[in-house]
Amino acid sequence: METSFRFGLVLIAGLLLLMGSAFASALIVNSSLLALGLLIIGLGLSAYSVWHLRDELALLVRGQRGELVMMTLGLLVLFAAIAWAASLFPARLDMTANREHSLAPQTVHMLKSIDKPVQITFFHDRGMRETVELYEQIAAQNEKISLQLFDPMLNPSQAKMRGVEFPGTSLMESEGRKLTVNGPTETDIANGILRVTQGKQQLACFTEGHGEPDPFSLESHDHTEGNAGHSHGLETKIVMHENHGTAKARGALESMNYVVEKISLLSKTADLDRCSVLIVAGPTLPYLPQEIKAIEQYLDSGHNALFLLDPFTQVGLDPILAKYGITLDKGLVIDEASHFWADVSAPAATDYNRHEVTTKLALTFFPGVRALMPTATPVPGVRVRPLVNSSKKSFTSPDRSRAEFVQGVSKQGPLTMVLAASFNPNTVDSATLIMKELRGEKAEEARQINTSRKPSRIIVAGDSDFATNSFYHILGNGSLFLNSVNYLAMRENLIGLEPRTFDLPTVSMTNTQMKGTFIMSLILVPLLMAALGVAVWWRRR
Repeated sequence: METSFRFGLVLIAGLLLLMGSAFASALIVNSSLLALGLLIIGLGLSAYSVWHLRDELALLVRGQRGELVMMTLGLLVLFAAIAWAASLFPARLDMTANREHSLAPQTVHMLKSIDKPVQITFFHDRGMRETVELYEQIAAQNEKISLQLFDPMLNPSQAKMRGVEFPGTSLMESEGRKLTVNGPTETDIANGILRVTQGKQQLACFTEGHGEPDPFSLESHDHTEGNAGHSHGLETKIVMHENHGTAKARGALESMNYVVEKISLLSKTADLDRCSVLIVAGPTLPYLPQEIKAIEQYLDSGHNALFLLDPFTQVGLDPILAKYGITLDKGLVIDEASHFWADVSAPAATDYNRHEVTTKLALTFFPGVRALMPTATPVPGVRVRPLVNSSKKSFTSPDRSRAEFVQGVSKQGPLTMVLAASFNPNTVDSATLIMKELRGEKAEEARQINTSRKPSRIIVAGDSDFATNSFYHILGNGSLFLNSVNYLAMRENLIGLEPRTFDLPTVSMTNTQMKGTFIMSLILVPLLMAALGVAVWWRRR
């Protein structure tokens, strides 16, 4: 027994020497001689002890002990095979409710649309494993994205050669353009890839000077059942308050590689031609004639604009909208069938007309919105496409203090709340041609259009509140705003891409959904349980 114990200790010593040889080879520089010596001694001691313990070891493979040893070895081999297969074919399973550890679908769509080679070199330390995995996920989406990973402590020459001093620095290159990204988030990295592949940033200009919400203000209000001090739809009392800000919308644009500026149309230094898209968001005061002329010239020269125009405001932009076949209704849209929570003056939409802007768009709602109508006569070269409509049971109310249908004045739904219009001098709407020919005009004369006016796009919404800080982050409101700007900036490949946020889970429902939930939970289910109870009692009596 003492002999077996003694040789058992020798076997353990031999195995420890073998482990020491492996550690020396991995951790010590120029350790080949030491590692080789430990390996030879360890193998010698292990072989010597196994030879003297051969009888005891033979007992382990007999009977039930043998089966137990074989099962243990089989499990070890199975685990090793699974680990080896996982290293060859890595897979991820994100079980979080918000998919917090996976790329957003919009980011994946953007990455797959990249058609230029991108070289990413990321310098990291051991505490940045999550960021490394994020870069690896991004690189796996497109074969044109190549990734190199370096630790500046272990690879000081690589860091020095590229001028990198700290971990967390990412260098991106594409077609001679270079960019340094220090942010660790998905939005920071995706924004960097966009900037380095596109080569320039686009400018989004917000008009100012007419009571518009400030894109650099974080001002917001809570709105609960009309007790917020003011409302955006039906009002019985007007309360002066600071305007909502649109900083959330501005931040989202900046994260998508836009530069955001406020621009005064009366300023002598204002240059609208610099703007990739002009945003007229919620003005409350009329524009002056020279301002209207500046916007008109901006559009006629081939640029695009987004108009968010609230009800019961006259700002003087009607002539510009008329050139795109659009008129503004003077009433407030009331939708008793589909509205947000209990506010009938906040129409909600879940179904949309097919368009690039509304692709995969979630529920949107508009806290106080006006209807948009086509002009009495179609405009040659203009195509108008409704995007968001109210329900068939909606109507317009000419009085902002009451939700009532006035015969002969109110319009019956469905009503258009958001639409897109485009002008192309090379095309003429067929309906316009037919009407002109019916009036006796020649087709050639009917096709004559002002050729000095270049192709342009506009999107018009009868409400601006959906894009303010109070409502921007709710469901699809922010996506509708971003999609509209991207469409107007000719960046359709970015439609749907926006910064990811992880808010506390809430349930937002239209009034129809609320009624259905109420009836189901408080009426139908209790009645069903009562009926089952009566049936059981009747059968047992």
